[in-house]
Amino acid sequence: MVFIKNTQNKKATLWLAGICFVVFAVQLTVSGFTETFLLNSALVLSRPWTLVTSMFMHGGGEHLLYNMFALLLFGFILEKLIGTKRFLIIYFSAGLFAAIGAVAFYDASLGASGAIMGILGTLAILKPKMTVFVGMIPMPMLMAAVVWIAGDLLRLFVPTGIAAAAHLFGMALGIGVGIYLRYEYGILFKDKHSKDEDDEFEEELEDWEDRWM
Repeated sequence: MVFIKNTQNKKATLWLAGICFVVFAVQLTVSGFTETFLLNSALVLSRPWTLVTSMFMHGGGEHLLYNMFALLLFGFILEKLIGTKRFLIIYFSAGLFAAIGAVAFYDASLGASGAIMGILGTLAILKPKMTVFVGMIPMPMLMAAVVWIAGDLLRLFVPTGIAAAAHLFGMALGIGVGIYLRYEYGILFKDKHSKDEDDEFEEELEDWEDRWM
């Protein structure tokens, strides 16, 4: 498989996570901050910037930590794979698309989940055989994406307080971008990555675990 090479330092993922932690600290200490910058569907036309600001806000510590774990793990992999510029385009495009979807379904929303689902969707196409854990069950990345999509479709009919529609919008954009990247750069839809590329990925994952776990 031919991958898109980029020699820049891969720091955008870390910066995005850092900003989310700082913003959450501000949420906890500045009265009215969350209400001002979350995505309020009734006010979005007069406050369009909340489509972006809401991406960096979270509803609690557990929400933040869960999202940041996913962002750091999968974000580092995708940024390494396609380069910082393309990674940021995917992240913010998926986040915006997810926010637009959220406006149609919810009165208010916040969180980086939609943008992160865009990352997962792109990886599901570019690295479909990469093994990930859903709960305690290992499965290929493409199958994991199907499981996440099925779970969010269920949540549309059985509300749980999770913005499932935003997740689905973000995932859809990520999948679309992933398909575009595979064909634009001569990457066949069938995964034909070499053993050397598998070894390189394993080394990258081990390096990530050594640094962050």
